[in-house]
Amino acid sequence: MIDETALTNELEKHIRILVNPLKEEKELHKILKVKLTKKEFKVLKTWAYDESIEELLTKIDMDEERYGELSLKLIKKINQEKFKQEICI
Repeated sequence: MIDETALTNELEKHIRILVNPLKEEKELHKILKVKLTKKEFKVLKTWAYDESIEELLTKIDMDEERYGELSLKLIKKINQEKFKQEICI
């Protein structure tokens, strides 16, 4: 069964200050696909759906160091005010 709120829950974990509620999951999915790189989006989905990071690294041909850098960049990006405005109601 697919968790209908997985992306919402994952974003809420990483956003430091969330003033407004996030948009609905389907709308979030569309916005994230546009605003994030393909690799950033895959990393976020891996976190959200509790998938194997090792499998992801193999699938997207990335080493752990690059994954760490990408993860930090992703968290910084989702904490930018402009980004938060896009994903919030």
